[in-house]
Amino acid sequence: MSRLLTVDKLSSGYGLTPVLRSVSLHVDTGEVVAVVGANGVGKSTLLRTITGLLHPTHGDIQFDGMPIAGMPAHAIVGHGLAMVPEGGRLFMFMTVLENLELGAFGPTAREDVRRSLDEVMELFPILRQRRTQLAGSLSGGERQMCAIARALMSRPRMLMLDEPSLGLSPVMLEKVFDLIRSVAASRDLTVLLIEQNVADALDMANRAYVIEGGKIAKTGPGAELLHDPDIQRAYLGL
Repeated sequence: MSRLLTVDKLSSGYGLTPVLRSVSLHVDTGEVVAVVGANGVGKSTLLRTITGLLHPTHGDIQFDGMPIAGMPAHAIVGHGLAMVPEGGRLFMFMTVLENLELGAFGPTAREDVRRSLDEVMELFPILRQRRTQLAGSLSGGERQMCAIARALMSRPRMLMLDEPSLGLSPVMLEKVFDLIRSVAASRDLTVLLIEQNVADALDMANRAYVIEGGKIAKTGPGAELLHDPDIQRAYLGL
């Protein structure tokens, strides 16, 4: 597999407050990679820095061999890297269809907007039923599906998800994770998943990184980390 995303010795934070400290990781084409850890350890900061919403204080980020550290967020999306932010961040007073159409804002994506709509509504049939409803009227799980579908409208090569389990019931959480697996497999999509629901994330991931205190503490295959005694004790209550 070819290397799609490389993060090398990345440090980032907010103002004078450092959060990430020399973080290095990589994601190969076609992989599902999880970054897991407790709340507040820097997982979301990592995604925000990769996507250009934060500027790194040190280190390098490359996407398909292209340096993207410090590049504007809209330009990064244009190169095929899309993010589903924590909570989905839908436009609540716009319809489901309008939210989806906004995802296809790049020149290439706009050319294929009709085909993209058909594809995401095939993946998420409930969105076809809800297409004229306001996004604010959707359930938590439906909002997450809409947010994922909106990101797919940009026709990305890599999809990054920030805490997709946030606020979901156990039943809906399982459904959303199953959908993420299905989307990754059916579209041959590379996925970077940021998640504090450690068990489900490790179960899904080909590989995973555990982040603690802004640094990578462990890395390995998802199944291996799922049975790591330190991980089970710290995150799974075993």
